[in-house]
Amino acid sequence: MHKPSSLRWRLLWNLALLLVVLMLASGLSAYWNGREAADTAYDRTLLASARTIAAGVTQRDGTLSADVPYVALDTFAYDSAGRIFYLVNDIHQNLISGYENLPAPPPGTPRTDDYPALARFYNATYRGQNVRVVSLLKPVSEPNMNGMAEIRVAETDEARVSMARSLAADTLLRLGMLAIGALLLVWFAVSAALRPLERLRTAVEERQSDDLRPLPLVEVQHELWPLVRALNHFTERLREQFERQAQFIADAAHELRTPLAALKARLELGLRASEPETWRNTLETAAQGTDRLTHLANQLLSLARVENGARAIAEGGAQLLDLSQLARELGMAMAPLAHARGVALALEADEPVWLRGEPTLLNELLSNLVDNALAHTPSGGNVILRVTAPAVLEVEDDGPGIPVEERERVFERFYRRNQQVAGSGLGLAIVGEICRAHLAQISLHDGETKGLKVRVSFIAGE
Repeated sequence: MHKPSSLRWRLLWNLALLLVVLMLASGLSAYWNGREAADTAYDRTLLASARTIAAGVTQRDGTLSADVPYVALDTFAYDSAGRIFYLVNDIHQNLISGYENLPAPPPGTPRTDDYPALARFYNATYRGQNVRVVSLLKPVSEPNMNGMAEIRVAETDEARVSMARSLAADTLLRLGMLAIGALLLVWFAVSAALRPLERLRTAVEERQSDDLRPLPLVEVQHELWPLVRALNHFTERLREQFERQAQFIADAAHELRTPLAALKARLELGLRASEPETWRNTLETAAQGTDRLTHLANQLLSLARVENGARAIAEGGAQLLDLSQLARELGMAMAPLAHARGVALALEADEPVWLRGEPTLLNELLSNLVDNALAHTPSGGNVILRVTAPAVLEVEDDGPGIPVEERERVFERFYRRNQQVAGSGLGLAIVGEICRAHLAQISLHDGETKGLKVRVSFIAGE
């Protein structure tokens, strides 16, 4: 079985992933910002060196010469880990001094607007190394020479990369410390927030199996109240269910004990007799008692099936059924019983009436209603089984009916208002349970002429 994950660890894991993503994004941003800051700082130094070299460019006898002072290259002595290259071209782009083949500005390189100079900054590759280059133009205006001399100064980018990496590492270090602090804070906060759940779990575990008292609400946060209320509601329903089962078991035991004791006593009395006629009467009486016990046992099983069917309906197991067809099939099945009792059984269901329900339970409902009507209708009477739209079932008989003040009690289990009529007192109780499972309304009314009319109003199906 898969072990469920911890809420605390899941929250910390998700937060850690988010913080890692933020740290990576911040680290990249810090690196590029550091690189931009390094370029700005070192570009200024490059331009200063180029200006110092340009100051040493002079004209002698119609030619240019460059006197490169040491200070022009000494600017990088303490803050650069890379190498410095320079180049001085005359107005005809001939090399006067410096390193050969130092890359020229690419076509279209714009002049910088950050400094008041005819300078252009660009990146290039020189001797297999990445370099940052400044190209500074120096106007030359002499009687025999007029044009632009060019001074290029290049620096390898180790210092710039080192500075950007240092800024990124410092940023990541600070963010990492902040992330660790945030995770620890969240750990303690979540642990503190989960303590009421731990107390709730302990309180539930320490209870006895028969202790179904509501859980207290005073020891949990406001956000946990809906959970505790739901648990209390479930516990209350469970307690009611246990009480109904206990009451049902007690009633069933009482109802079974009496006829079983009577049956046993009758058989013992018959065994003491010596006349065959007495034995026959005893066996006939025992057979009748056995029939009643079998009927009672079947109805007890029907109640159990009602509970299972109700769960199936609650879990979405209802089917789309034609109530008229169910009534027609039930009427044909019970027609021989009605004929044997001298009762006319009629069906009024001309068109399909659709509803959603559990077919076994609905057959049980129809069977109990018709059987109850036949049991209370005298010979020569009528029982009408009627189905009308939108989803109404009626069973009407010519029996003695039920007084208004007793119509609520007939749905109680084992209630029999006429002890002379054979039955267990469970028929209408089963009908009531089936109606509740289908969210149907059941009511008792006087018949059109006499007797009783039972009306069940279902929710019409789609």
